[in-house]
Amino acid sequence: MSISALHHVQLAMPAGGEDAARRFYGELLGLPEVPKPADLARRGGCWFEDGNIRVHMGVEADFRPARKAHPAFEVTDLSALRERMIAGGVEVRDDTALEGFARFFVADPFGNRIELLQPL
Repeated sequence: MSISALHHVQLAMPAGGEDAARRFYGELLGLPEVPKPADLARRGGCWFEDGNIRVHMGVEADFRPARKAHPAFEVTDLSALRERMIAGGVEVRDDTALEGFARFFVADPFGNRIELLQPL
């Protein structure tokens, strides 16, 4: 037995946050939204998937943002994404170098920490 892949990352959001999630994950990060299965759709939230990249946003009643734990998305044009984030009103936070990568952090509209990085 071994783990063969990471299927998806689930992040929490407060009830009613779907439009903000769509703007951040869909418009700014460029991940297409996919329909949730009917039996899960009634719980709220939304899913974004592009190939093997899957982010599932789930509604949490007692929501608190993940400020330390986070997904890290490897991107192909970090500087263009930085510009898109800034233009979209998202604060970009640089961090100390990670050997072999350029990177920065942002918070999604709910305060969840997101790392964006590109190999050098």
